Amino acid sequence: MYVHSAFKADDDAAWDFVAARAFGTVVAVDAGRPVASHVPLLVSGHGTARRIEFHLARANPLHRVIETAPQVTVIVSGPDAYISPDWYVSPDQVPTWNYIAVHLSGRASPIAADRAHAHVEALSLAFEEKLQPKKPWSTGKMPAQKLAAMLAAIVPMEIQVESIEAAFKLSQNKTASDVHEVARMLTWRGGCGERGVAEAMTKQLKAATVAKKREMA
Repeated sequence: MYVHSAFKADDDAAWDFVAARAFGTVVAVDAGRPVASHVPLLVSGHGTARRIEFHLARANPLHRVIETAPQVTVIVSGPDAYISPDWYVSPDQVPTWNYIAVHLSGRASPIAADRAHAHVEALSLAFEEKLQPKKPWSTGKMPAQKLAAMLAAIVPMEIQVESIEAAFKLSQNKTASDVHEVARMLTWRGGCGERGVAEAMTKQLKAATVAKKREMA
């Protein structure tokens, strides 16, 4: 992925975003043809030990593609929005698009069958915990026969992450006044992606301001 230096995010920030987003597109190559599936993600580890778990329906041919071509890319996208030149305080601007996107590359492999239950439990718990104070759902609520059928119908997989490329394109190359005004207009428009981009722009600007003050102290 091409990433302009002004918008390049460091690996730790990108990994934190992937963990929070927890949904992405797994892409493998089958005889020169890209094949992809959209899946929830369970991330763990840091530094050189980053790992992603996911699962595919056994009927999904992607798991067979990965068995023969294990090098994969995972694309995790965040909010995105069109930015009108009319929204800037500064004159002579051009149309653009702000967005957050992370590409992770690594080798994928099947998770042992005896770990499938633990995989499903960990994945569901990661999302159920976000629904507090609701008591988390677990596979213990499923009849044994149905649980066995569900586990037999999926292929859990894991990826050892080898590289991360991340673009947080949030108008970092614009003035603070421009960022404030664009974020205000996006919030006013109120679309889901627009609100998300506005929040990310404001957060990014605050972090940059704090970092600059620390450098000057």
